[in-house]
Amino acid sequence: MLNYTNTITEEKSYPGLQMKEVKPIMKLIIRGKKREFLSAIGKSLNLLLPTESNTSSTSEKLSALWLSPDEWMIYSNEISKSDNNDYETEILLEKNISKTNLGAVTDVTDQFVMINIKGDKIFDLFETGCPFNFNDFRNKNGSVTQTILAKIDVIIHNQNKNEVNLFVRRSFSQHLFSWMNDSASRL
Repeated sequence: MLNYTNTITEEKSYPGLQMKEVKPIMKLIIRGKKREFLSAIGKSLNLLLPTESNTSSTSEKLSALWLSPDEWMIYSNEISKSDNNDYETEILLEKNISKTNLGAVTDVTDQFVMINIKGDKIFDLFETGCPFNFNDFRNKNGSVTQTILAKIDVIIHNQNKNEVNLFVRRSFSQHLFSWMNDSASRL
């Protein structure tokens, strides 16, 4: 049974910026190299994994983020039931990927916190504490990057022009959220 405790218990709103933790959602890291791996994922999830660097793909229920040539994060587009941590997607991938030795599936639901950020000042906020150049990134829906924000490793998924999902390790999430609140209040 899942004992999910929110690390971020509040939502914050500033002019041009809203931030909140989305909880709980299933997050999986999958790894594989073979063509059969990509085919099995597509057939199992009805979702093609992005093969171009720093991109994503989305279906009705899932999103897949390219992290490296043989690594992706798959996360649910819907909030999961908080009474258990048995995910249909994970069970299906264990059966079709792990048990057939095509690749690896790791549940990282409890490892990463997803913060949804909306507004027209998202990239102004990021630029105050990140070395990454967001000029092209901000205009490409579905873009993905792994970078440093306030000296913390993050994964940023550009949903659309004024909405991103930011993934951060749970142990750093409160510190990062506090930093974002402080920085957002000064924009």
